[in-house]
Amino acid sequence: MTHRTDRTQSTPEVRFAKVPAVTLGFWIIKIAATTLGETGGDTVTMTMNLGYLVGTAIFFSILVVMVALQIAAKKFQPFLYWATIVASTTCGTTLADFADRSLGIGYTGGSLLLLSCVLMSLTFWYWTEGTVSVQTVSTPRVEAFYWVTITFSQTLGTALGDWAADAGLGYGGGALVFLAALAAVAALYFWTRVSHVLLFWAAFILTRPLGATVGDFFDKPVAQGGLNFSRPLASLVIAVFIIGCILILPQRPGSHPGASTKAA
Repeated sequence: MTHRTDRTQSTPEVRFAKVPAVTLGFWIIKIAATTLGETGGDTVTMTMNLGYLVGTAIFFSILVVMVALQIAAKKFQPFLYWATIVASTTCGTTLADFADRSLGIGYTGGSLLLLSCVLMSLTFWYWTEGTVSVQTVSTPRVEAFYWVTITFSQTLGTALGDWAADAGLGYGGGALVFLAALAAVAALYFWTRVSHVLLFWAAFILTRPLGATVGDFFDKPVAQGGLNFSRPLASLVIAVFIIGCILILPQRPGSHPGASTKAA
């Protein structure tokens, strides 16, 4: 009698992340969201004259609520996700301004401090989970790491944008520098074997100062190299643009093989 053992090859369970797939549409909305964060944050702290500390307290409170809702959600929800991104980038604007100006450590000191925070967040995330890939953002603990890192990176990007503009590049020159840096990251992505996870975080950080310089270009006085647009009006136009992009551009969650995948 012949005994036959059936062996079923198991395929990895596919989980859907609670963050969007990284596509061209993702980066378009991300840059617009960072621009809104700059104009929106400046609207509260400067136009409404509430100051950096009060502005930071307001937007940090909103961010905490949005992150809690995002973590509580059972699946990826485009409007909730992008509202949380806008909350993080607006909080990043006021927090960076508070660190750079109110604490008196300057743009260089603020940028170095915030870079340290980003690196520590990524290091602790990697040490705990074995990966910092955004495609694995599907559990509350990983989401917490993700949003902490996102907020630090948004704040760092704001400080870098202000530092570039203050260093003599101006808002237009700063935007060109960060566009060139993003082009270099894209070239590394398509034509080298550099870690895509590393390149994602580099691009995520660099889109923030790009948005910051574009936002400053819209609302700063002409004498300072800006267009002197009303901050509330600029914020409204950008918000409408973001909503339109979410409705028009495909929005789908990222996916990854189940817990067996550990990519650095």
